[in-house]
Amino acid sequence: MLVYLNENIHPEAITELKKHAKITNDHMNTEIDAIIVRTEPVTREMMEHSKNLKVIGKHGIGYDNIDIDAAHDLGISVVYTPTANSQSVAELIITLLLNVTRNIIPNHRRLVQGETQTNAPNDLIGNELLGKKMGFIGLGNVALLTGDILRKGFSVDLLGYDPYVTTEKAASHGITKTESLQEMLPEVDFINVSVPLTESTKNIISMRELKMCKKSAILINTSRGGTVNERDLYVALSNNILKAAASDVFNIEPPRKDHPLLSLDNFIATPHIGASTDEAMYRMGKTVVQEVISVLNGKKASYQVI
Repeated sequence: MLVYLNENIHPEAITELKKHAKITNDHMNTEIDAIIVRTEPVTREMMEHSKNLKVIGKHGIGYDNIDIDAAHDLGISVVYTPTANSQSVAELIITLLLNVTRNIIPNHRRLVQGETQTNAPNDLIGNELLGKKMGFIGLGNVALLTGDILRKGFSVDLLGYDPYVTTEKAASHGITKTESLQEMLPEVDFINVSVPLTESTKNIISMRELKMCKKSAILINTSRGGTVNERDLYVALSNNILKAAASDVFNIEPPRKDHPLLSLDNFIATPHIGASTDEAMYRMGKTVVQEVISVLNGKKASYQVI
């Protein structure tokens, strides 16, 4: 069996893969049986070129870089790793939230630049998480885990909007489900976006939604670029419509250094590092290899998109 792999995955996953298949980084090879990708696009043309292609393995949760319609048309299975990086992404959400609320980066920057003249500068006083409200847009594995951490560790009240999750499931994680963003956004101190990028979630947060938020609200996005309208977010942060925001994802990744959002003091950016921990890389790598090999051996996959 021949597997196309052109991106870094955990060394132990590669070792496991080599027990079952040969690896190539030549996507033009027509004998490819399987493809494993992280962020590399998999197009219809790429699928049609590989006449033996049976399965595409996505190393991660979001599979918007794969042409799912083409895979369906061509009878190619698509598998992914929906739970393998949840802990790492949840921890990043908490990290970004604490960073923004306590003004960690502005305080650090002033010290490095020699601009701090006193301990605990008055204009950089932060806020506690205790007793605040978090609003989740999307109630998948990452959001539910993040909610558990915030509720148990910081006594944060939780609200959530997700038309695909029942009120009962949300309640089992201590989350009060709302029927619309209009109902939720004015009530919360923090907003977290954890949705896949689809036609229905593109620009799910734009100026209309940003104006619904408290002026003191903080937005965190670790899902996908395109779910939050970047131009509208820049305007909102520049005009005190929203207090602050942090994003791990952008429309174009990594963002250029002259990206308008990067010029703002009330915005924090990271280069799509949500799943970038050794533990998550190990789980994702091992899982995607196991799923791909299962399909190639004619077995049912545990995490199958199609």
